[in-house]
Amino acid sequence: MTCKITRRDFLNGTQVAIGSSLFTPWAEVFGSDPTSKQATDRYYPPALTGLRGNHDGSWETMHARVAGQAWRAPPAEDDFDLVIAGAGISGLSCAWFYRKAHPDARILLLDNHDDFGGHAKRNEFSVNGKTRIAYGGTESIDTPSAYTEVARQLLAGIGVDLQRFYEYYDQDLYASMKLSKAVVFDQKTYGRQAVAVGYGDIPWKDFAARTPMSDRAKADLVRIFTEQRDYLPGMSRDEKARLLSNISYYEFLKDYARMDQQVLEMYRRWGISFWCVGIEEIPAIQVQGYDDGGGMPGLAYTMPRVGHRGDEPYIFHFPDGNASVARLLVRALLPDALPGSSMEDVVTAKLDYTQLDKPGAATRIRLNSTVVNAAHTANEKRVEVTYVTHGTAHAVRAKHCIMACYNSAIPYLCPELSEAQVEGLQYNVKIPLVYTKVMAKNWRALSELGASFVYYTNDYYKQVELDYPVSMGDYKFGASPDDPMALHMCHVPYFEDIRGPEQWRAGRQQLLTTAFKTYEEHVYAQLDAALGNTGFDVERDIAGITVNRWSHGYAYNPGLLWEPDWPSEADKPWVIGRQTFGRIAIANSDAGASADTNTAISQAHRAVADLPG
Repeated sequence: MTCKITRRDFLNGTQVAIGSSLFTPWAEVFGSDPTSKQATDRYYPPALTGLRGNHDGSWETMHARVAGQAWRAPPAEDDFDLVIAGAGISGLSCAWFYRKAHPDARILLLDNHDDFGGHAKRNEFSVNGKTRIAYGGTESIDTPSAYTEVARQLLAGIGVDLQRFYEYYDQDLYASMKLSKAVVFDQKTYGRQAVAVGYGDIPWKDFAARTPMSDRAKADLVRIFTEQRDYLPGMSRDEKARLLSNISYYEFLKDYARMDQQVLEMYRRWGISFWCVGIEEIPAIQVQGYDDGGGMPGLAYTMPRVGHRGDEPYIFHFPDGNASVARLLVRALLPDALPGSSMEDVVTAKLDYTQLDKPGAATRIRLNSTVVNAAHTANEKRVEVTYVTHGTAHAVRAKHCIMACYNSAIPYLCPELSEAQVEGLQYNVKIPLVYTKVMAKNWRALSELGASFVYYTNDYYKQVELDYPVSMGDYKFGASPDDPMALHMCHVPYFEDIRGPEQWRAGRQQLLTTAFKTYEEHVYAQLDAALGNTGFDVERDIAGITVNRWSHGYAYNPGLLWEPDWPSEADKPWVIGRQTFGRIAIANSDAGASADTNTAISQAHRAVADLPG
C-alpha cells in the first residue's frame, strides 16, 4: 500500500515561501553551461561567509517538490552499483562501507548542498593573510568509548587516532589564564542588565553578590550549590529515577528545591543548545551529571550519577569539528581530491573540488544536486533516481540506493513506501538551530573580562564562547589573546507559548525567513552587552561572520517529556521508518533518532548490510 503525503506533512506546519529561482549561488562557477555538473578551480565553499548551513539554493528544489512540482525523468545517463542521496557523514560512511564490501563498485553520491559533510561543515576565514578554521556544525567526536565497534573501526580506517587529541587539545589553557564562565543577566527579568563573571570558579556567595538578583534569589542560588541536601528524602534510588523521569527540571527546581523564580529564569535556557528546548520540557533526570563546573545544580546529592558518558574529557575535536572526519572519508574514497595521508595534514590540506565528480571515477560526489524521486524499475532489478541540478532534471540507475538524507524528505522521494513506513518517517521533526562564527581579530576583550564562556539569560544567542584550543600538524591555535579567533555563538528558537515538536516546526519557519542582517545585528548587540566595557568594538574588531543556519538541524530527540514509552525497540517510529524496502535502504542519524556522529556512522553500516545481493 502506498500513501499520499501532503505539503504540510513535510513543512511541518510552517508556511515557507518557495524561492523563484532554483539555481544556487554557485551556478556561475560551473562554466557557461548552466546544466554542467562539474566545478571549476574557483569553487571553494568553505571560504564563503554570510548565510551558510542550509543555505539558499539547497532547499528550494525540495520545497518545490513538496508543493507539487514534478520533473519528467529523462533517460538514465549512467548506471551505478550504488547511488546515495546525501553526502553527509552518514552518506560518505555508506560509500566507505559499500566500497569495503564491493571493491570494484561504482558509487555516486548526490547532495543538495554546495559542499559535502552535511552538518559537519567547515568554515574558513582569512585574517591578516592567514587562514583560520572553524566548525560550522557537528563539533566533536563525542565520547568515543561509547561508539559502536563499526563506528570505531571506520574512524581508525580513515586514520583517526583518538589518543593524539590528548596531545593536541590544550585542556589547561583557559584555566591557566583564570578564565571562567560569565552570565549576562537581562533587564526584563532582573531589573537591570548586568554581567557577572566567575560562575563555578569563585565562592557562590561572591558570585551571587555580583548579580542583579533579589536577595532571596541570591540566597537560593548559594543554597543549591553549597548545601549537601537531598531534595527527595526518604525515596529509594529507583523511586527517584521514576519521579525525575516524569517531571521537568523546571518542576524539580520550583517544587522540590524551592528555588526563587529569578533562579528558574536564570536556568530556563541554560541547556537549549544541547536539548533545544527550555528546562520546562527536559526530564529532570537528564540533568544528572551536568552540575560539573557550575552547570545545572540540584541533583548532586539528590541522585548522584554513577558513571557518565564514559567520563571522557570533551577533547576529541578537529579545528573544523567533524568536517575533518568527512574530509578524511572523501580522501579515502577519492585520494586525488585531497592530498596528504594523516589526520594532521587533513586540517590544512586544500581540497580540490574539481576532483569530486570526475567522469569514469569509481566514486563520484555530485553537489548542488537534489534527489526528487527514487523508484524501482519495472523488473525490480534496478533503482532509477531522478535529481535536479541547477534547475535541470537528470536520471541515473543503480543496483542499490541508500537514502542518507532527512527522514522527513524520504516519503516524497520514494513513492513505493507503505503507509506504516511513511508514518514512521514522518514522526521525525528535525530540530532547528544556528551556529554563528564571529571571526574576531583578537580575543583580548574576553581575556580582560576573565571569561571563556558567556551565557545570556534571555537573548537571541544563548552564548558566546572561545574556540576549542586545538593545534594539529601545521595548524596552530591562537593561544595568545592578541591572536585572531573564531568566537562561537548559538541560537535556538524559543517560544514561551509552544511546546513539543511544534516549537521546532515554528523555529524552522523563523530561521528560513530571517535575513543575515538580523543575525548580524544580534551578534553586535550581544557582544556589546558582554564586552563593551572591555573596549571591544564590533566594527573594528570583527573580521567576518558566518551564520550556519540549520533549519533542518539535529536529529529528533526522543528523550524529552512528551515522548511515550514504546512497548519495544521495534515499535519505535524511527525503527519502523528505516526499514529497507526492495533495493532501497535508509541511513543518517535520523534513522537512529540521535544527533551524533556515532549514530550517523552506525546507521550507515546497518543500511549497507541490509541491502539485498
